[in-house]
Amino acid sequence: MAILEGRNLRKTYRLSKRNTVEALKGVEVSIDKGEMVAIMGPSGSGKSTLMHILGLLHAPDPNHGPAPELRLGGEDVASLSDNDRTRIRARRMGFVFQDFNLVPTLTAIENVTLACTYAGVGSKQARQAGMEALGLVGLADRADHKPSELSGGEQQRVAIARALVNKPEIILADEPTGNLDSERSAEVLALFREFNREHGQTIVLVTHDSEVGEACDRVIRMRDGRIRDHGQGSDVPLTAAPVAVPA
Repeated sequence: MAILEGRNLRKTYRLSKRNTVEALKGVEVSIDKGEMVAIMGPSGSGKSTLMHILGLLHAPDPNHGPAPELRLGGEDVASLSDNDRTRIRARRMGFVFQDFNLVPTLTAIENVTLACTYAGVGSKQARQAGMEALGLVGLADRADHKPSELSGGEQQRVAIARALVNKPEIILADEPTGNLDSERSAEVLALFREFNREHGQTIVLVTHDSEVGEACDRVIRMRDGRIRDHGQGSDVPLTAAPVAVPA
């Protein structure tokens, strides 16, 4: 059963009056619930843009082609307001980025519980959930350390704990091993696979690293703003019926 489905996904960025970049050119994609999927391709292929649209960080372009469709668990989310997208992200998704995106003045536990704050969780419950998430990534004893007091691998594990703290259905990670050595990269991949297998979370990883791709169930390959290969096990519903927008 697909948890994320997209059709006619387009995105053009305007850099100046005369200069635009067509990042996505009518992409069609389907990701099943419980899959661990890598999105791979050269720089500029559109893989990060696709992740940002699947993660509701950006909206697909509605013009210059057939109406875009984006479904999360069967619900059409292509044209939601910014507030509605923010609400869904906070409660149903977790994000991990290459540069960690930790607040340098906050401790590990404070960085993790920021995600709880965005989801409207009370401070006491947030602290408990944050410590549990840090425990899952092996950093409960580093909860009161700031990012500058942590290694790169530890910082990335704090970022993963932040992504996990609200127990999201989907974790989306953009180059999560890009700033790590091979040993730390293997640790991070093992964590993702553990959460995928033991908790049934859907994992979508954007990466250049072939070893990351090999660790996943399937690799979606992109080039020039299009998907060139959906990978083994893909079942994209090319003739799917239109989805009604919920009231």
